Amino acid sequence: MRTAIRTLFLLAISILPSATVQGQPTSQPYIVEWVYKVKWGYQDEFWQIFQKYQIATLNKEKELGGVLKYEVFRPGLHTSEDHRWDYRIVIYYKDVASSSQGSKVEKQLFPDQAKMKREEQRRWELTEVHWDLPIHQIDPNAVE
Repeated sequence: MRTAIRTLFLLAISILPSATVQGQPTSQPYIVEWVYKVKWGYQDEFWQIFQKYQIATLNKEKELGGVLKYEVFRPGLHTSEDHRWDYRIVIYYKDVASSSQGSKVEKQLFPDQAKMKREEQRRWELTEVHWDLPIHQIDPNAVE
């Protein structure tokens, strides 16, 4: 029961950035970070599949206006294996609702859904660790 209540509470909090204040919509984008750690030696294969489907989808979402911008990062040096990551994608969605349009866009871009599912399954087989993290920009000078 506690888990269900906590889940509902976290869901409600995640929706807050798109809420209105005194009837006025917020203008803050909804920012999400995708982070991937890929099996050692398979980064190129992972990236080719990721570009084919995820980057193409993000580009289309950007063209349609749901994604304001996105940035892709790779580490410049190395770290310990337990802290290693291979790709970070920071996506600036127009709002929370825009963040759920990806699957609809994918169906339009890739009509052969069976092929896409197989290739995306391979990408997930190459992924050791992954997380999606909504992130919130704060004013460092704001007084709380």
